[in-house]
Amino acid sequence: MKDKNLWLRDQDANLIAKVSMTRNRMLILNLQNDGAKCLKMCAKDSTWRWHMRLGHLNFGRLKNLGDKKMVSGLPFIDHPNQLCEACLIGKHARKSFPKEATRATEPLQLIHTNVCGPIKPCSFGKNHYFLLFIDDYTRKTWVYLLKKKSEAFEVFKKFKALDEKESGHVIKSLRFDRGGEFTSNEFNIFCETQGIRRPLTVPRTSQQNSIVERKNRTILDMARCLLKSKNMPKEFWAEAVSCAVYLSNRCPTKGVLNQTPQEAWSGKKLNVSHLRIFGSIAYAHVPDQERYKLDVRSVKCIYWL
Repeated sequence: MKDKNLWLRDQDANLIAKVSMTRNRMLILNLQNDGAKCLKMCAKDSTWRWHMRLGHLNFGRLKNLGDKKMVSGLPFIDHPNQLCEACLIGKHARKSFPKEATRATEPLQLIHTNVCGPIKPCSFGKNHYFLLFIDDYTRKTWVYLLKKKSEAFEVFKKFKALDEKESGHVIKSLRFDRGGEFTSNEFNIFCETQGIRRPLTVPRTSQQNSIVERKNRTILDMARCLLKSKNMPKEFWAEAVSCAVYLSNRCPTKGVLNQTPQEAWSGKKLNVSHLRIFGSIAYAHVPDQERYKLDVRSVKCIYWL
């Protein structure tokens, strides 16, 4: 204030406005909205101009917008065979992965596998990982708990021996990512001697192994729900994962028509009347050979499978 005048200045001391005090000691400042201004860009091609006006709309959709007369005021659009740099930078995305064109035609023809983990905290059995095997034909899933990822090779040999004998089929192809547990020289030699093809996926491209990646997510989601519904500690995750795999083999899946994965694998319709709620209190009978005359005949347990 100076001599009943208000001087408004910016931080660089430049005068912005000067306001005089009225007789009733009020300061009146008249403000006026400045007219909107924009920079004008020269674009001789109307297609490019409208491409930018419509927020970098895809050229194909832009042409369709005009051809189909969806709006008025849009001139004829000539579809240019050009690239927009702003679109390349702002909209760039990975090419979508098509679904598998072919499916296995018999059990064990193609096995999908992946290691999930590390999971914290470790389970009561000191496990940090679980390993899934999925049969492409029946969609049956097997799970193995691992303390270390390096155990995967020995587990695969065990899985191969048991399930080839059970089904009467042999594993012809094994699909996995580029994890070190499946790319060792020892593992490569084993697969070559057994005649097992190994179609590796591209690094950091889990979509190419989408069946087992999706199953991982499904199993973890189910395990999380099982634990949460009974307020059980996270250390029970291994039991929850095993239960989730067991149940998923007895539930319908899009990959198999009108059958559960377990029925498609075994050829037998399943009875699920034995199932109970995960985490429920149960009482297990103590065999006669393991107790004395006055010992308790049952022990309190937690049901998980």
